[in-house]
Amino acid sequence: MPENRVPRRRRFVVCEPRHFAVQYAINPWMSTGRPVDVIRALDQWQALVDAYRAHGHTVDTVAPVPGLPDMVFAANCAVVVEGRVFGSHFHAPERRGESVAYEAWFKTEGFEVQHPEAVCEGEGDLVPAGRWILAGTGFRTTPEAHREAQEFFGVPVISLTLVDPYFYHLDTALFVLDDENVAYYPGALSPGSREVLERLYPDAVIATREDAMAFGLNSVSDGRNVFIAPGAGELADRLSDRGYVPVPVDLSEFHKAGGGIKCCTQEIRETRS
Repeated sequence: MPENRVPRRRRFVVCEPRHFAVQYAINPWMSTGRPVDVIRALDQWQALVDAYRAHGHTVDTVAPVPGLPDMVFAANCAVVVEGRVFGSHFHAPERRGESVAYEAWFKTEGFEVQHPEAVCEGEGDLVPAGRWILAGTGFRTTPEAHREAQEFFGVPVISLTLVDPYFYHLDTALFVLDDENVAYYPGALSPGSREVLERLYPDAVIATREDAMAFGLNSVSDGRNVFIAPGAGELADRLSDRGYVPVPVDLSEFHKAGGGIKCCTQEIRETRS
């Protein structure tokens, strides 16, 4: 019988996609010749916000800035643990202005903010997972940023190497289900990194490449409800079998820029999970 999962209320930060567009190509999903339907993107983004609030979560918004078309991807702006904010230093020059806008918002809200010296793309690659932080590298965030984050938070950081350019951030290949388990696609990771995850999470939910390519692993879980791309049907079934409740939310317009549900969602953790 599936376990009885208990949701935990979360506080999320998002940014309206008012200026969303694909104006440059910095990952394999992006093509400047593929137009974005901004009205559809706004509707999909609002549906995600509505779904979070319908499930009891708090949602804060950061005002979008003209000229920063990827600012909607709030997860990349920072990682927040126990109310301390480790900001972002983007690999692509086109995105570096986002760091300024988000760090200003966090400071206005009263948070302590540390700006990283090394390249670091927030929760895109730094994924808090209960007792530690799982940290991706290989395409964007550097191992030096992993060390910076560990020194800042005083939390063990476990480095994982990404090897498939379609999964350029860790949050496209793995997401945390609860404090004890994760779901991930092994093919996105190096052999040694797969072994690490097998040791840490022997009961992990394993996704297929098809579900990963449908952005099924760019999901958000509150411990029971999993906000997931509707195209990841097999993964949704596996989650249901484990007692989680899939909540399909279509963010397909954002796939044109290589993003999905988690990319659009920054979580504020004010106490250690």
